[in-house]
Amino acid sequence: MRVLVVTAVAAERDAVCAAAEPGGGTTLPGDLELRHAAGLPVALDALAAGVGPAAAAAGTATALTAAALAGQPYGLVVSAGIGGGFSPGSGSGAPLGSVVVADAIVAADLGAETPDGFLPVTELGFGTVAHHPDPALVRAVTAAAGARSGAVVTVSTVTGSAARAAELAERHPGVLAEAMEGFGVAEAAAAHGVPVLEIRAVSNAVGPRDRAAWRIGDALTALTGAFRTLPGALPAAAAPAPEPPRP
Repeated sequence: MRVLVVTAVAAERDAVCAAAEPGGGTTLPGDLELRHAAGLPVALDALAAGVGPAAAAAGTATALTAAALAGQPYGLVVSAGIGGGFSPGSGSGAPLGSVVVADAIVAADLGAETPDGFLPVTELGFGTVAHHPDPALVRAVTAAAGARSGAVVTVSTVTGSAARAAELAERHPGVLAEAMEGFGVAEAAAAHGVPVLEIRAVSNAVGPRDRAAWRIGDALTALTGAFRTLPGALPAAAAPAPEPPRP
């Protein structure tokens, strides 16, 4: 199996690649640098596509198209990085340093504000607002990483108030984390017919911004640990994947 991992920024990509040995890189159209990981039972490439769902979708589509044209298509796309965790309570939420595997990748703010509240785009009669990764794969990856599984919401504006955090938690019961790229990655993967996952390590609490409380280093370390366990949870992990020719 060939796996494409899409992050927002280089620090997240490097944390993913730290789970393996260096394997060089390839430059894609748009000056996107695709890093190749080595020494794993699956072929894994990592791409820092940029911040937000639009950049994530564009970068993912570029990488998937290039791989297909080269005759080396990917079998799985993973949106990965750090993110905010909702406050734990009644068995839900995700504390700092924990890892979350999305069982639903949800566009939290794709829709319209109305006098009666927010309406998702689906209730306006078009589009989609959620992608649901394969449940068996989610369970396997969650167990291997010692993670939690639940909904991860994609936002274009990071939550910065308790009121907004409460609104999102009410609208999406059981939501564990928020980030800015998952839905864009999932849209591109779906357009190419490739399965998708989202894996997040929690660096901060969703709500009022308190940078002094952020634990970015710890979250990046947790992300590396999660990707060390990922190959063993994948269906094709038992047999090494052939390495594609590198330019």
